[in-house]
Amino acid sequence: MGAMAKNRFHHGEGPSQRQLRVAELIRRTLSDVLLQGDVHDPDLNRMSITVGEVRVSPDLKIATAYVLPLGGAHRDEAIKALASHKGELRHLIGKATNLKFTPDLRFVIDETFDQMDETRRLFSDERVRHDVEHDEEE
Repeated sequence: MGAMAKNRFHHGEGPSQRQLRVAELIRRTLSDVLLQGDVHDPDLNRMSITVGEVRVSPDLKIATAYVLPLGGAHRDEAIKALASHKGELRHLIGKATNLKFTPDLRFVIDETFDQMDETRRLFSDERVRHDVEHDEEE
């Protein structure tokens, strides 16, 4: 088994530098596009969607964006709205990034934000906050 074969199937190592670079580029660009309301859809622009992470497939053909609308509400609507503008979003990303090939976009709800919110909720719980503030005074 030569080096060529080994390189082609690097499953265990996680994403390549190129995958990570492209993913981060797409995440930032998608965030900007959504923030600026570049897609002409009042419903989508009203939602204020955060792009937590983008993951790109090893062949760079598919980019999965992990998104969450502000406050975590209207998730299904947000995913539907994004999916229905997939072509336009992909076009805008292509224009902004100069990638030779802009990956096909997929959108899923970012569940990690939920866990962060849960932690925040615990912290804002009066008793916990009292304990924390009490510790700081000593």
